[in-house]
Amino acid sequence: MRTIEDTAVTTSGPAERVRKVLFSVLGGSVDASLVGPDIDLWEAGLDSLLSVSLMVALEDEFDVEFPDELLTRETFSSVRRITDAVAGLVAE
Repeated sequence: MRTIEDTAVTTSGPAERVRKVLFSVLGGSVDASLVGPDIDLWEAGLDSLLSVSLMVALEDEFDVEFPDELLTRETFSSVRRITDAVAGLVAE
């Protein structure tokens, strides 16, 4: 059985890197297999404190800085939205 960490190591795509960071922040509180690209992360257990930890970890992982206009609940609502935001920042 592959774990999220195994997938992150073998796949270098931004979505997998986002998932790796997300689950390192959430720890074991969320079953990774249940979190698809559009699952509402807030309903899955993300809260405001964890979202700040996630933002900082993503900034470190991707060497980017989230501008104030992206610091919203919507930006951090799903893996897809986070990946899109990070991709936009990396492209700048």
